Formats: sequence, C-alpha cells, structure tokens
Amino acid sequence: MTVEEIRKQIQHLEELLERNSFDEALAIANKILNEPSVNTDTVNLVKLYSLLGKLYENTSKFTEAIEYNKKVLELQKLHNNKVGIVDCLSTIGNIYESISDYPTAFQYLKESLDISNEIEYNIGIARNLGNIGIIYLNLSDYQIALEYFEKALSYYEELQDYVGIAINVGNIGNLFRHLNEYSKAIEYYQKALDINSKQRKYDGAAINLGNIGIVYYYLQNYELALEYFHKAIALKEEHGFKNKIAFNLSSIGNVYFSMEDYPKSLEYYHQALQLNTENHDKRGVGFNLKNLAFVYYCLDDISQSFDFINQCWNVAKELQDQLLEMECLELYSMLHEKTKDFEQAMRFFRRFVSLKDSINSQDAKQKALLFDQKRQIEEDEKSRLLKLARFQEQERIFHNILPVSIANRLIEGETTIAESYENVSIFFSDIVGFTELSSQLSPSELVVALNTIFTAFDRIGTKYGLEKIKTIGDAYMAVCGVPEQYEDHSLRTAKFALEIAEILPKLRLKERFEKLQIRIGLHCGGVVAGIIGERKFAYDVWGDAVNVASRMESTSEQGRIQISEQFAKAIKQHQEFSVIPRGEINIKGKGSMNTFWLEKA
Repeated sequence: MTVEEIRKQIQHLEELLERNSFDEALAIANKILNEPSVNTDTVNLVKLYSLLGKLYENTSKFTEAIEYNKKVLELQKLHNNKVGIVDCLSTIGNIYESISDYPTAFQYLKESLDISNEIEYNIGIARNLGNIGIIYLNLSDYQIALEYFEKALSYYEELQDYVGIAINVGNIGNLFRHLNEYSKAIEYYQKALDINSKQRKYDGAAINLGNIGIVYYYLQNYELALEYFHKAIALKEEHGFKNKIAFNLSSIGNVYFSMEDYPKSLEYYHQALQLNTENHDKRGVGFNLKNLAFVYYCLDDISQSFDFINQCWNVAKELQDQLLEMECLELYSMLHEKTKDFEQAMRFFRRFVSLKDSINSQDAKQKALLFDQKRQIEEDEKSRLLKLARFQEQERIFHNILPVSIANRLIEGETTIAESYENVSIFFSDIVGFTELSSQLSPSELVVALNTIFTAFDRIGTKYGLEKIKTIGDAYMAVCGVPEQYEDHSLRTAKFALEIAEILPKLRLKERFEKLQIRIGLHCGGVVAGIIGERKFAYDVWGDAVNVASRMESTSEQGRIQISEQFAKAIKQHQEFSVIPRGEINIKGKGSMNTFWLEKA
C-alpha cells in the first residue's frame, strides 16, 4: 500500500471504532501494521498507534492500550511535539486511573501538567487538573478533588470551552453525590445539562440526565429515577448513541431490583448484558453478570445464580478487577449459606473479608503516595508561580522602559531594531527656572517634584498616543507616530502640548514651584528609530527633524509653544487651534526659519 492508501485505511479504521466494530477494526489495524510502508510516514504511524490504543482500551485490554500509547509517546518525543506529548501522557494517565492504579496515573498526569504549564498550553492544563481531581474523588479525598475541579473550571471558563465547563461542573456534581449532598448534586448536574443542551452536546446531556436519575434512585424516588433514565436512553437513541445505553439499562434494572420487581429487573439487566457483549465492554459484561446473579439469588434460583456468578468471576480475574472479585466472593458465601454448606460459606466469607481488607490497605497506601505527590506538585506550583511573578514584573519594568511592541520584539529574540518613519511629530519641553531652583532643593524634594511633573506628562502622553523617548534633567522628549503609527500624529501632539502647557498649576506643587513655566517646541518630519545598547537598552530617535524640534523648544519662550512652519501646515485645517506667526528666527544649523505660536482657538 502507498502512504495515501494507508491514510485512507486508517480513516476507515477510525470510522469502525466510532461504530464500535472492534473485531473488524482490529483486522484492518493488523493489516496496516504488516505493511512496510506504514513506518515511512510518522503522521500515519502516530494515528494508527493512537487508534489501536483506543481500540484496546474500549475492549478492556488495558496492557495493550498502554503499550500502544507509549509507542505514540516515543514518536511524539522523537519529534519534540510538546502538545502531542502532553495529550499522550494524559491518555496513559487516564488508562491507569481506569484500572485504579492511581499513583501511576498521577505520575503521568503530573508530567503532562508540568509540560502544559511550561508551554502555556491552557487546554492541557485544564484537562489534567480535572483528571487529577477524578483520582482524588475516587479515593474519597473530596476537599482536594474539589480544589482540582475548581482550578480546571477556571481555566475552561477563561478559554470559553463550554464542553470542558460542563464536564467539570458534572464532576463537581459527582463529588456532592458521593458526599450524599443530593440537592447540590442535582443543582450541578442540571447546570451541566443546560450547558450541554445549549451546545448541542447530546452525549454529555444524556450523561447528566442519567446522573440526575442516579440521585433520585439514591433518594428512593424511583418514579423520577426511571423518568430520567428513560430520557437519557431516548436522547442517546435519537442522536446515534444507541450503543452507549447499556449503563442506563443497568440503572433501570437497579431501580426494579430495589422495588423487588425481579422479572423487570432481569429484563433490563439482560438487555444491558447483550449490549455490553456486542460492544466488547468486558467491564460492563462483568457488572451485569453480577447483577443477574444477585437477582437469581433473590428468586431462589440457585443454579442460575451460580452460573452467572461463575461467569462474572472469570471476567473479574481476566480484568484483574479486585472490586468485582470481592463482590463475587460475597455472593459465593451467600449462595453456599443458602444451600446450607456453611463450611464453604465461611471459606468464601473469609476470602471476601481478606480481599476487602487488602483493597482498603491498597487504598490507604495509594492515598499516602498521592499525599507525597500532591505536596511535590504544590511545591512545584509555588516555584512556577514565583518564577512567573518575577518574569511578569521584569516584563512590566521592560514595558515601562521601552515601547510595548519594541519590548515584545526583544523578548522574542530580535537583536537589531532600526526603522525609518517618513512623518512623525516631535515634542520637546523644558521647565524654565528649574535648574536655578534645584540648587535650593534637597535631593528628595528635587526627585519628588520631577517625578510628579513627568508622571503627569506620561499620563497625558498615554491619553494622546505619544511615546516618551527620554528625559534629561528637567527636559522631556516625546514622539507621536513611533513605533505605533498614527495618521493624525500632528493633531495628537498639538493637543498634548496645549494640555502640558497648563499642567503645572494643577499639580499642586509646593509654593516655591508656583512661578515655574514650561517652554515647548514642536516639529514634524522623518526620523530613524531603534534600540541602542546590549545590556541597558534605550529606544531613541534620530534625524534632522529631531534637531529642529529641539531648536523649536530652546528658542521658544516660557509659557509658550513654538511650532515650525511644517507643523503649522499639518494642523492648519483644525479650527480648534490658533496658529500665530512669530516671524523669522535664526535656528542653529538651519539658518532663518518661519515659526509660529500655538494656542487654543
């Protein structure tokens, strides 16, 4: 087969898995595996191994499922596909969780979570937090489980991932159900149901209908329980999920069993068993074999009960499901007691108690291991948050020193930044008399005054889109149109200058600053802008236009704004300004130039 033919076969394999045609899917998969060309295309190979992992997981062959997912993991690591690694680690962790190997599951999910945090893969973070929460829920550590569900929920809400939101809201409902807080459980299931219905996720909606039914079953409200189980089945059948109704059929069987309507109970357990068998769901098969054995026990049909519990025992041993084994041992003891074989009844009862104690001991060990792992993950999270806080603070300082767009380019690795701008507006100002006054000020008074004044300048500059370039003593330079470009840069700069000219009285400085006035100069033209320095970065602009703007300020008068003829032409159409000719003045390096005073109209 060619690479393209293999791709089509893999697509067919995926369709077979969607239809639960596992035998046919396995035959197709083995055929593809025997093709030498399958190894020449990594994409095909990853997809094939992933589907085989899914196939074996769905048929309860968990060892094989883990094996193929680990092959996927090797390929993803080989190509350094971080997102693929995250997803694969999470899948393996979930398989270990499904077979109750919680410490191993936690290790895989923790590694997946760490990489997700490293690459800021928020959907991976959300999924892993939710999956870790499920582990703690299964171990009845409800407080920690709730913490993880709530963390996951916050990520899903930020991502606006409504499917993820519904899953975690449903998980919180499961938690409250385990705590016997049934009204809260129904509240959360209903929230999840509403979200799924709105998003047309009918499989999720059906799950929540079933969960609500379970709560009513626990409350012994059998009428409502049956109503919700039947609603779940109807929804699944309507939207093509008929192969997923076995659990709901078993739940209906449970209701009738509790009502002691054993014929009805047998009817639904048999339907569920048949569907489990067709879907190769061995866990479901074992679960319903056990249910049938208990019903026949209640009907005093000892032969049938023994027949079904023997089949269940074989499935439990094959799956290495100790909980199912424990329930089988309990029923064996009950059956032998019913047949007056008390010696055998006691033997099975002792085995039942021994296995139960062993399971409880294993749970305790797993909780202890998970406690250590949780402590480690908390320490890692504190370290990560500390590093993140430091980085964010460094980034904030960097953004204060440089224009945000320029700072981001440096962070992303650019080393040389230099660009030409055809037309920008340049602002220079100086505080007349500040130099003389500074000799009378203490260092702290000087710094506080300048900080107050220039902070106000910065705030007004942000309002109009000007970028502060530098301050030298009491001189201030800003540019509009660099690096963010504005067509109306001259208008923005004129408004900025007029507001700056009136700012000092509004700052409520000490009395000695009352007589200070600002001298301003404006010009527009072409400049070159860029970064200078390797360690102490500075963003600066150069060009003849900068020199002219500086001269506009130095030859201006206190309390006034002097503008060049070029700047005057740029704003002449704006009626809000008054442009008053000053006449010709001598500009160093330029000779005589016509200049103007800028005032409010």
